Amino acid sequence: MTEHTFKLPDIGEGIAEAELAEWLVQVGQIIREDDVICEVTTDKATVEIPASIGGKVTWLGGKPGEVMAIGSDLIRIDTDEDVTVVEEADVVAEAAAPDPSPGDATAAPADPKSAPTPAAAPVEPVAVEAPPVPPRLDGPTLLSLGATGKPLAAPSVRGRARSLGIDLRRLRGSGPAGRILHQDLDAYTAGHAEPAQPSARPARTSTEEIRVTGVRRKIAERMAEAKRKVPHFSIIEEIDVEALEQLRETLNRRYGETHGRLTVLPFLFRALSQAVLDHPEINGHYDDEASVVTRFQALHCGVATQTDGGLMVPVLRHVEARDLWDIAGGIRRLSDAARARKSLPEDLTGSTLTVTSLGPLGALATTPIINRPEVAIVGVNKIAVRPVWDGTDFVPRRMMNLSCSFDHRVVDGWNAAQFVQSLKTLLETPALIFMEPAK
Repeated sequence: MTEHTFKLPDIGEGIAEAELAEWLVQVGQIIREDDVICEVTTDKATVEIPASIGGKVTWLGGKPGEVMAIGSDLIRIDTDEDVTVVEEADVVAEAAAPDPSPGDATAAPADPKSAPTPAAAPVEPVAVEAPPVPPRLDGPTLLSLGATGKPLAAPSVRGRARSLGIDLRRLRGSGPAGRILHQDLDAYTAGHAEPAQPSARPARTSTEEIRVTGVRRKIAERMAEAKRKVPHFSIIEEIDVEALEQLRETLNRRYGETHGRLTVLPFLFRALSQAVLDHPEINGHYDDEASVVTRFQALHCGVATQTDGGLMVPVLRHVEARDLWDIAGGIRRLSDAARARKSLPEDLTGSTLTVTSLGPLGALATTPIINRPEVAIVGVNKIAVRPVWDGTDFVPRRMMNLSCSFDHRVVDGWNAAQFVQSLKTLLETPALIFMEPAK
Protein backbone atom coordinates (compact mmCIF):
# COMPACT_ATOMS: atom_id res chain seq x y z
CA MET A 1 0.00 0.00 0.00
CA THR A 2 1.31 3.43 -0.98
CA GLU A 3 -0.20 5.92 1.42
CA HIS A 4 -0.04 9.65 0.80
CA THR A 5 -0.58 12.15 3.65
CA PHE A 6 -2.22 15.36 2.49
CA LYS A 7 -1.66 18.37 4.77
CA LEU A 8 -3.94 21.35 5.34
CA PRO A 9 -2.72 23.80 2.70
CA ASP A 10 -1.97 27.50 3.11
CA ILE A 11 -5.21 29.29 2.15
CA GLY A 12 -3.68 32.75 2.05
CA GLU A 13 -4.33 36.05 3.85
CA GLY A 14 -1.67 35.15 6.44
CA ILE A 15 -3.98 32.66 8.16
CA ALA A 16 -2.20 30.28 10.56
CA GLU A 17 -5.13 28.02 11.44
CA ALA A 18 -8.62 27.12 10.28
CA GLU A 19 -11.63 25.35 11.72
CA LEU A 20 -12.70 22.09 10.10
CA ALA A 21 -16.33 22.79 9.17
CA GLU A 22 -17.41 19.61 7.37
CA TRP A 23 -16.00 16.41 5.86
CA LEU A 24 -17.32 15.66 2.39
CA VAL A 25 -15.63 12.23 2.19
CA GLN A 26 -15.36 9.26 4.54
CA VAL A 27 -12.88 6.49 5.31
CA GLY A 28 -13.01 3.77 2.65
CA GLN A 29 -14.35 6.07 -0.06
CA ILE A 30 -12.66 6.16 -3.47
CA ILE A 31 -11.97 9.72 -4.61
CA ARG A 32 -10.20 11.28 -7.53
CA GLU A 33 -7.88 14.23 -7.93
CA ASP A 34 -9.54 17.65 -7.36
CA ASP A 35 -12.57 16.16 -5.59
CA VAL A 36 -13.57 18.43 -2.68
CA ILE A 37 -12.71 16.57 0.52
CA CYS A 38 -13.73 19.07 3.19
CA GLU A 39 -14.67 22.64 4.02
CA VAL A 40 -12.68 24.77 6.47
CA THR A 41 -13.70 28.07 8.01
CA THR A 42 -11.49 31.04 8.79
CA ASP A 43 -12.51 34.34 10.32
CA LYS A 44 -13.08 35.64 6.79
CA ALA A 45 -14.63 32.89 4.67
CA THR A 46 -15.48 29.22 4.19
CA VAL A 47 -13.04 27.48 1.83
CA GLU A 48 -13.38 24.14 0.00
CA ILE A 49 -10.24 21.97 0.04
CA PRO A 50 -9.71 19.72 -3.02
CA ALA A 51 -7.72 16.47 -3.06
CA SER A 52 -4.29 16.66 -4.68
CA ILE A 53 -4.39 12.99 -5.78
CA GLY A 54 -6.91 10.19 -6.25
CA GLY A 55 -7.25 6.93 -4.36
CA LYS A 56 -8.90 5.40 -1.30
CA VAL A 57 -9.39 7.42 1.88
CA THR A 58 -7.76 5.60 4.80
CA TRP A 59 -7.70 8.22 7.56
CA LEU A 60 -9.28 11.58 8.44
CA GLY A 61 -7.31 14.03 10.53
CA GLY A 62 -9.94 15.75 12.61
CA LYS A 63 -13.59 16.17 13.54
CA PRO A 64 -15.90 19.02 12.50
CA GLY A 65 -15.43 21.92 14.89
CA GLU A 66 -11.73 21.27 15.54
CA VAL A 67 -9.23 24.05 14.87
CA MET A 68 -6.28 22.81 12.81
CA ALA A 69 -2.96 24.51 12.12
CA ILE A 70 -1.92 25.16 8.53
CA GLY A 71 0.41 22.33 7.50
CA SER A 72 -1.02 19.74 9.90
CA ASP A 73 -2.00 16.27 8.63
CA LEU A 74 -5.47 16.48 7.10
CA ILE A 75 -6.17 13.21 5.27
CA ARG A 76 -4.41 10.02 4.13
CA ILE A 77 -5.07 8.44 0.77
CA ASP A 78 -4.03 5.00 -0.53
CA THR A 79 -2.87 5.76 -4.06
CA ASP A 80 -2.66 2.05 -5.05
CA GLU A 81 -6.46 1.87 -5.24
CA ASP A 82 -8.07 2.21 -8.68
CA VAL A 83 -10.08 5.41 -8.92
CA THR A 84 -13.39 4.37 -10.43
CA VAL A 85 -16.07 7.00 -10.17
CA VAL A 86 -19.65 6.73 -11.39
CA GLU A 87 -20.52 9.89 -13.25
CA GLU A 88 -23.80 11.60 -12.37
CA ALA A 89 -25.16 11.31 -15.91
CA ASP A 90 -24.51 7.55 -15.91
CA VAL A 91 -26.26 7.21 -12.57
CA VAL A 92 -29.34 9.03 -13.82
CA ALA A 93 -29.46 6.95 -17.02
CA GLU A 94 -29.07 3.71 -15.07
CA ALA A 95 -31.78 4.70 -12.59
CA ALA A 96 -34.19 5.60 -15.39
CA ALA A 97 -33.71 2.29 -17.23
CA PRO A 98 -36.32 -0.49 -16.50
CA ASP A 99 -35.19 -3.60 -14.59
CA PRO A 100 -34.67 -6.53 -16.97
CA SER A 101 -36.85 -9.57 -16.35
CA PRO A 102 -36.74 -13.13 -17.84
CA GLY A 103 -39.88 -12.53 -19.92
CA ASP A 104 -38.94 -9.06 -21.10
CA ALA A 105 -37.92 -9.00 -24.74
CA THR A 106 -36.14 -5.66 -24.24
CA ALA A 107 -33.89 -6.92 -21.44
CA ALA A 108 -30.19 -6.15 -21.87
CA PRO A 109 -28.07 -9.08 -23.24
CA ALA A 110 -25.73 -10.81 -20.84
CA ASP A 111 -22.71 -10.17 -23.06
CA PRO A 112 -21.68 -6.50 -22.68
CA LYS A 113 -20.08 -6.57 -26.16
CA SER A 114 -23.47 -7.23 -27.75
CA ALA A 115 -25.12 -4.30 -25.99
CA PRO A 116 -26.12 -1.46 -28.36
CA THR A 117 -24.04 1.69 -28.25
CA PRO A 118 -25.65 4.99 -27.18
CA ALA A 119 -25.54 6.22 -30.80
CA ALA A 120 -27.60 3.26 -32.08
CA ALA A 121 -30.94 4.84 -31.16
CA PRO A 122 -32.04 8.07 -29.53
CA VAL A 123 -32.97 7.80 -25.89
CA GLU A 124 -36.57 8.81 -25.32
CA PRO A 125 -37.28 10.81 -22.16
CA VAL A 126 -38.96 8.76 -19.48
CA ALA A 127 -41.67 10.39 -17.41
CA VAL A 128 -41.32 9.36 -13.79
CA GLU A 129 -44.36 9.77 -11.60
CA ALA A 130 -43.62 11.39 -8.25
CA PRO A 131 -43.81 8.90 -5.36
CA PRO A 132 -46.81 9.32 -3.07
CA VAL A 133 -44.68 9.08 0.09
CA PRO A 134 -42.12 11.57 1.45
CA PRO A 135 -38.76 11.18 -0.34
CA ARG A 136 -36.72 9.40 2.31
CA LEU A 137 -34.68 6.21 2.25
CA ASP A 138 -33.17 3.88 4.82
CA GLY A 139 -29.72 4.44 3.34
CA PRO A 140 -27.84 6.53 0.77
CA THR A 141 -29.22 6.84 -2.73
CA LEU A 142 -27.00 7.16 -5.79
CA LEU A 143 -29.43 9.61 -7.36
CA SER A 144 -28.57 12.16 -4.67
CA LEU A 145 -24.78 11.69 -4.67
CA GLY A 146 -22.32 13.39 -6.99
CA ALA A 147 -18.95 12.14 -8.12
CA THR A 148 -17.40 13.14 -4.80
CA GLY A 149 -19.90 11.13 -2.76
CA LYS A 150 -21.33 14.44 -1.57
CA PRO A 151 -25.12 14.90 -1.81
CA LEU A 152 -26.15 17.04 -4.75
CA ALA A 153 -27.65 20.16 -3.18
CA ALA A 154 -27.24 23.91 -3.22
CA PRO A 155 -25.34 25.50 -0.30
CA SER A 156 -28.58 26.98 1.05
CA VAL A 157 -30.19 23.52 1.08
CA ARG A 158 -27.14 21.98 2.78
CA GLY A 159 -27.10 24.72 5.40
CA ARG A 160 -30.80 24.31 6.13
CA ALA A 161 -30.39 20.52 6.38
CA ARG A 162 -27.58 20.99 8.92
CA SER A 163 -29.76 23.29 11.01
CA LEU A 164 -32.58 20.71 10.94
CA GLY A 165 -30.23 17.80 11.72
CA ILE A 166 -31.05 15.99 8.47
CA ASP A 167 -28.51 13.73 6.76
CA LEU A 168 -28.89 14.57 3.06
CA ARG A 169 -27.67 11.10 2.12
CA ARG A 170 -31.00 9.75 3.35
CA LEU A 171 -33.03 11.77 0.85
CA ARG A 172 -33.90 11.13 -2.78
CA GLY A 173 -33.69 14.43 -4.61
CA SER A 174 -36.43 15.48 -7.02
CA GLY A 175 -34.30 17.98 -8.97
CA PRO A 176 -32.17 17.44 -12.09
CA ALA A 177 -29.71 14.54 -11.71
CA GLY A 178 -31.25 13.78 -8.33
CA ARG A 179 -30.38 17.17 -6.86
CA ILE A 180 -31.99 17.72 -3.45
CA LEU A 181 -34.27 20.76 -3.31
CA HIS A 182 -35.91 22.71 -0.49
CA GLN A 183 -39.22 20.97 -1.19
CA ASP A 184 -37.48 17.61 -0.60
CA LEU A 185 -36.50 18.84 2.88
CA ASP A 186 -40.09 20.01 3.45
CA ALA A 187 -41.45 16.59 2.44
CA TYR A 188 -38.93 14.79 4.63
CA THR A 189 -39.67 16.88 7.73
CA ALA A 190 -43.42 16.54 7.11
CA GLY A 191 -43.05 12.77 6.93
CA HIS A 192 -41.20 12.70 10.26
CA ALA A 193 -43.51 15.13 12.08
CA GLU A 194 -45.21 13.92 15.22
CA PRO A 195 -48.96 13.22 14.78
CA ALA A 196 -51.13 16.12 15.92
CA GLN A 197 -52.84 15.78 19.28
CA PRO A 198 -56.59 16.24 18.87
CA SER A 199 -57.20 17.70 22.33
CA ALA A 200 -54.63 18.05 25.10
CA ARG A 201 -51.52 20.17 24.56
CA PRO A 202 -48.59 18.12 25.86
CA ALA A 203 -45.78 19.75 27.80
CA ARG A 204 -42.51 20.11 25.87
CA THR A 205 -39.68 18.61 27.88
CA SER A 206 -36.96 17.82 25.31
CA THR A 207 -33.71 19.78 25.06
CA GLU A 208 -31.15 20.17 22.32
CA GLU A 209 -27.45 21.00 22.59
CA ILE A 210 -25.86 22.62 19.53
CA ARG A 211 -22.12 23.05 19.36
CA VAL A 212 -21.13 26.53 18.25
CA THR A 213 -18.68 26.07 15.39
CA GLY A 214 -17.54 27.62 12.14
CA VAL A 215 -18.79 31.06 11.15
CA ARG A 216 -21.23 31.14 14.07
CA ARG A 217 -18.37 30.77 16.56
CA LYS A 218 -16.39 33.53 14.83
CA ILE A 219 -19.43 35.79 14.98
CA ALA A 220 -19.85 35.07 18.69
CA GLU A 221 -16.18 35.85 19.39
CA ARG A 222 -16.17 39.10 17.43
CA MET A 223 -19.46 40.35 18.87
CA ALA A 224 -18.36 39.58 22.43
CA GLU A 225 -15.04 41.36 21.85
CA ALA A 226 -16.79 44.39 20.35
CA LYS A 227 -19.21 44.74 23.28
CA ARG A 228 -16.45 44.11 25.82
CA LYS A 229 -13.97 46.65 24.40
CA VAL A 230 -16.16 49.28 22.72
CA PRO A 231 -18.30 51.62 24.90
CA HIS A 232 -21.36 51.85 22.66
CA PHE A 233 -23.96 54.56 22.61
CA SER A 234 -26.84 54.78 20.16
CA ILE A 235 -28.90 57.56 18.57
CA ILE A 236 -32.30 56.76 17.05
CA GLU A 237 -33.80 59.31 14.69
CA GLU A 238 -37.07 59.38 12.76
CA ILE A 239 -36.73 60.06 9.02
CA ASP A 240 -39.56 61.23 6.74
CA VAL A 241 -38.88 59.20 3.57
CA GLU A 242 -42.04 60.17 1.68
CA ALA A 243 -40.13 62.22 -0.92
CA LEU A 244 -37.38 59.61 -1.20
CA GLU A 245 -39.91 56.82 -1.72
CA GLN A 246 -41.72 58.82 -4.41
CA LEU A 247 -38.40 59.39 -6.20
CA ARG A 248 -37.44 55.72 -5.87
CA GLU A 249 -40.78 54.56 -7.29
CA THR A 250 -40.47 56.98 -10.22
CA LEU A 251 -36.93 55.78 -11.03
CA ASN A 252 -38.01 52.15 -10.82
CA ARG A 253 -40.94 52.71 -13.16
CA ARG A 254 -38.78 54.50 -15.70
CA TYR A 255 -35.48 52.61 -15.46
CA GLY A 256 -36.21 49.44 -13.46
CA GLU A 257 -36.38 47.16 -16.50
CA THR A 258 -33.10 48.40 -18.01
CA HIS A 259 -31.02 49.42 -14.99
CA GLY A 260 -32.40 47.19 -12.22
CA ARG A 261 -34.73 48.06 -9.36
CA LEU A 262 -33.60 50.28 -6.50
CA THR A 263 -34.15 49.73 -2.79
CA VAL A 264 -33.62 52.33 -0.06
CA LEU A 265 -30.03 51.19 0.56
CA PRO A 266 -28.41 52.80 -2.54
CA PHE A 267 -29.88 56.17 -1.52
CA LEU A 268 -28.59 55.69 2.03
CA PHE A 269 -25.13 54.77 0.77
CA ARG A 270 -25.04 57.91 -1.39
CA ALA A 271 -26.14 60.01 1.59
CA LEU A 272 -23.43 58.45 3.76
CA SER A 273 -20.75 59.25 1.19
CA GLN A 274 -21.67 62.94 1.52
CA ALA A 275 -22.30 63.01 5.28
CA VAL A 276 -18.84 61.65 6.14
CA LEU A 277 -17.21 64.54 4.26
CA ASP A 278 -18.52 66.91 6.94
CA HIS A 279 -18.02 64.36 9.72
CA PRO A 280 -14.75 62.53 8.93
CA GLU A 281 -14.50 61.18 12.49
CA ILE A 282 -17.34 58.75 11.67
CA ASN A 283 -15.55 57.08 8.73
CA GLY A 284 -12.57 55.63 10.55
CA HIS A 285 -10.88 52.88 12.52
CA TYR A 286 -9.65 52.99 16.11
CA ASP A 287 -6.58 50.93 17.03
CA ASP A 288 -7.04 50.75 20.79
CA GLU A 289 -3.68 49.05 21.34
CA ALA A 290 -1.71 51.81 19.57
CA SER A 291 -4.24 54.55 20.53
CA VAL A 292 -4.41 55.69 16.90
CA VAL A 293 -7.49 56.80 14.95
CA THR A 294 -7.31 56.42 11.16
CA ARG A 295 -9.74 58.51 9.13
CA PHE A 296 -10.49 57.46 5.55
CA GLN A 297 -11.31 59.60 2.54
CA ALA A 298 -12.74 56.59 0.71
CA LEU A 299 -16.02 55.11 1.95
CA HIS A 300 -15.94 51.31 1.95
CA CYS A 301 -19.36 50.22 3.21
CA GLY A 302 -19.82 46.87 4.93
CA VAL A 303 -23.18 45.28 4.06
CA ALA A 304 -24.39 43.06 6.92
CA THR A 305 -25.89 40.00 5.19
CA GLN A 306 -27.74 37.11 6.80
CA THR A 307 -26.76 33.71 5.37
CA ASP A 308 -27.46 30.08 6.23
CA GLY A 309 -24.05 29.96 7.89
CA GLY A 310 -24.51 33.14 9.93
CA LEU A 311 -24.00 36.88 9.54
CA MET A 312 -21.44 37.92 6.91
CA VAL A 313 -20.28 41.47 6.12
CA PRO A 314 -19.09 41.79 2.50
CA VAL A 315 -17.66 45.17 1.56
CA LEU A 316 -18.70 47.53 -1.24
CA ARG A 317 -15.63 49.62 -2.00
CA HIS A 318 -15.47 53.28 -3.02
CA VAL A 319 -19.13 54.09 -2.56
CA GLU A 320 -18.26 57.77 -3.10
CA ALA A 321 -17.36 57.01 -6.75
CA ARG A 322 -20.54 55.02 -7.64
CA ASP A 323 -23.99 56.01 -8.89
CA LEU A 324 -27.26 54.58 -7.55
CA TRP A 325 -27.47 51.62 -9.93
CA ASP A 326 -23.81 50.76 -9.52
CA ILE A 327 -24.32 50.70 -5.76
CA ALA A 328 -27.49 48.59 -6.09
CA GLY A 329 -25.77 46.09 -8.39
CA GLY A 330 -22.77 45.85 -6.08
CA ILE A 331 -24.95 45.18 -3.04
CA ARG A 332 -26.82 42.42 -4.91
CA ARG A 333 -23.61 40.80 -6.15
CA LEU A 334 -21.95 40.81 -2.73
CA SER A 335 -25.07 39.59 -0.88
CA ASP A 336 -25.76 36.79 -3.38
CA ALA A 337 -22.14 35.61 -3.20
CA ALA A 338 -22.23 35.63 0.62
CA ARG A 339 -25.46 33.60 0.73
CA ALA A 340 -24.02 31.11 -1.77
CA ARG A 341 -20.80 30.92 0.30
CA LYS A 342 -18.78 32.11 -2.69
CA SER A 343 -17.40 35.36 -1.27
CA LEU A 344 -13.77 36.06 -2.05
CA PRO A 345 -11.50 36.81 0.95
CA GLU A 346 -10.95 40.37 -0.31
CA ASP A 347 -14.74 40.91 -0.36
CA LEU A 348 -14.91 40.39 3.40
CA THR A 349 -12.25 42.84 4.60
CA GLY A 350 -11.50 46.54 4.56
CA SER A 351 -14.83 48.16 5.50
CA THR A 352 -14.70 51.65 7.02
CA LEU A 353 -18.39 51.97 7.99
CA THR A 354 -21.05 49.24 8.17
CA VAL A 355 -24.76 49.38 7.32
CA THR A 356 -27.15 46.78 8.72
CA SER A 357 -30.78 46.35 7.72
CA LEU A 358 -33.48 43.83 8.59
CA GLY A 359 -35.61 44.97 5.67
CA PRO A 360 -39.39 44.60 6.18
CA LEU A 361 -38.72 42.56 9.36
CA GLY A 362 -36.98 45.52 10.99
CA ALA A 363 -38.48 46.84 14.19
CA LEU A 364 -39.13 50.44 15.19
CA ALA A 365 -35.62 50.68 16.59
CA THR A 366 -32.50 48.54 17.05
CA THR A 367 -29.15 48.94 18.82
CA PRO A 368 -26.60 47.53 16.34
CA ILE A 369 -23.16 46.41 17.51
CA ILE A 370 -20.16 48.15 15.96
CA ASN A 371 -18.04 46.14 13.53
CA ARG A 372 -14.72 46.68 15.28
CA PRO A 373 -12.26 48.43 14.54
CA GLU A 374 -14.82 50.74 12.92
CA VAL A 375 -16.19 53.50 15.14
CA ALA A 376 -19.83 53.61 13.93
CA ILE A 377 -22.59 51.51 12.40
CA VAL A 378 -25.86 52.61 10.76
CA GLY A 379 -28.98 50.48 11.29
CA VAL A 380 -31.96 50.74 8.94
CA ASN A 381 -35.42 49.99 10.34
CA LYS A 382 -38.62 49.24 8.47
CA ILE A 383 -40.67 51.90 6.67
CA ALA A 384 -44.18 52.43 8.04
CA VAL A 385 -46.99 54.90 7.34
CA ARG A 386 -47.54 57.15 10.37
CA PRO A 387 -49.67 60.24 11.03
CA VAL A 388 -47.48 63.37 10.94
CA TRP A 389 -48.53 66.86 12.00
CA ASP A 390 -47.92 69.31 9.14
CA GLY A 391 -48.86 72.45 11.08
CA THR A 392 -52.58 72.35 10.39
CA ASP A 393 -53.53 68.68 10.27
CA PHE A 394 -52.28 65.10 10.64
CA VAL A 395 -51.28 63.62 7.26
CA PRO A 396 -50.09 60.08 6.41
CA ARG A 397 -46.35 59.94 5.70
CA ARG A 398 -43.94 57.09 5.13
CA MET A 399 -41.48 57.15 8.01
CA MET A 400 -38.31 55.19 8.83
CA ASN A 401 -36.13 55.16 11.92
CA LEU A 402 -32.34 55.10 11.71
CA SER A 403 -30.51 53.45 14.62
CA CYS A 404 -26.85 54.49 14.71
CA SER A 405 -24.29 53.24 17.25
CA PHE A 406 -20.96 54.94 17.96
CA ASP A 407 -17.68 54.25 19.79
CA HIS A 408 -17.74 56.76 22.63
CA ARG A 409 -13.96 56.59 23.01
CA VAL A 410 -13.45 58.54 19.77
CA VAL A 411 -16.89 59.94 18.83
CA ASP A 412 -18.56 62.44 21.13
CA GLY A 413 -22.32 62.55 21.51
CA TRP A 414 -22.59 66.03 19.96
CA ASN A 415 -20.61 65.00 16.86
CA ALA A 416 -22.67 61.83 16.49
CA ALA A 417 -25.92 63.83 16.73
CA GLN A 418 -24.69 66.24 14.05
CA PHE A 419 -23.83 63.33 11.76
CA VAL A 420 -27.30 61.80 12.21
CA GLN A 421 -28.94 65.16 11.46
CA SER A 422 -26.86 65.44 8.28
CA LEU A 423 -28.14 62.03 7.19
CA LYS A 424 -31.71 63.05 8.04
CA THR A 425 -31.46 66.20 5.91
CA LEU A 426 -30.02 64.33 2.93
CA LEU A 427 -32.63 61.55 3.04
CA GLU A 428 -35.60 63.87 3.59
CA THR A 429 -34.46 66.08 0.69
CA PRO A 430 -33.17 63.41 -1.72
CA ALA A 431 -32.23 65.92 -4.44
CA LEU A 432 -29.28 66.89 -2.22
CA ILE A 433 -27.63 63.49 -2.56
CA PHE A 434 -27.20 64.08 -6.30
CA MET A 435 -25.40 67.39 -5.83
CA GLU A 436 -21.64 67.54 -6.11
CA PRO A 437 -20.11 68.34 -2.71
CA ALA A 438 -18.77 71.87 -2.37
CA LYS A 439 -15.00 72.17 -2.69
